[in-house]
Amino acid sequence: MTPQQSNPWSGYARDEDRPLAAYGALIGIYNTIFAGFLLAAHRTGRRLPERLGLGDVLLLTVATYRLSRLVSRDTVTSALRAPFTEYQEPGGSGEINEKPRGKGMRHAIGELVTCPFCMGQWIATLLAFGLVFAPRVTRLIGGIFAAVAFADFLHYGHEAAKHRTEG
Repeated sequence: MTPQQSNPWSGYARDEDRPLAAYGALIGIYNTIFAGFLLAAHRTGRRLPERLGLGDVLLLTVATYRLSRLVSRDTVTSALRAPFTEYQEPGGSGEINEKPRGKGMRHAIGELVTCPFCMGQWIATLLAFGLVFAPRVTRLIGGIFAAVAFADFLHYGHEAAKHRTEG
């Protein structure tokens, strides 16, 4: 068997280099963090909720939406993404478009931090564990970002109404 045949990932992406090992490492990091939170909860005697109430689910949903946009697309937070990304162009409404750069782990992190859908999983997990370890603080932080998300939609509505009356 040749080395190419013994590698289960060979041939996955023929025309582009996909950092599958780095993706696997990120999956491992996420699961390690998740397991660490579960272990910490167990060791500190914190009980996991049997279920999340509708209010908390809605709060976490809207806060996750806003935080994932902030982390992955906001102009000001580009300083945090810059080691892993390359600026492309303005994205409108205080956002920018970037693309991952580099190879391996650098590229994989670049993909993670420029994708609000990808960041959503990480952020929702952190917020959920925040409800276990510091529910009052987490609800306050979630409420702040939920308010910002609703305010964003009001801004968009205001701009749309203004354009309708001007045109």
